[in-house]
Amino acid sequence: MGQAAQLLGVSPETVRRWADGGRLRMDRDGSGGNRVIDGVGLAAFAKERAAGSHPVQDGVSTSVRNAFAGIVTVVTADDVIAQVEIQAGPHRLVSLVTLESVDELGIEVGVTVTARVKSTNVHVDVP
Repeated sequence: MGQAAQLLGVSPETVRRWADGGRLRMDRDGSGGNRVIDGVGLAAFAKERAAGSHPVQDGVSTSVRNAFAGIVTVVTADDVIAQVEIQAGPHRLVSLVTLESVDELGIEVGVTVTARVKSTNVHVDVP
């Protein structure tokens, strides 16, 4: 239950409510009667829940599928480059962009933005 809550970015109580309300399938294990959630079902639920959470605005189409809506928390700039820190839910993203882009887009602390990530290298760790 706790692990599912952490993966979904919600509290264990929210996961319980979703299960009790029939939104998320949950079973009981045979030994202690503990609540358990099937990993495949949890993955499908997470995917369904995320669908549409970062809609494309103003009719702009993009090939980038990893979008993080968040708020700018820090902007550190020099003469050419700016480091922009974004808090997107539990995720902290750091991006290096040109100072010209920061000025043109009006990026400053407190502005809501969407960080779009497309990478050829993604590292996956398993606990």
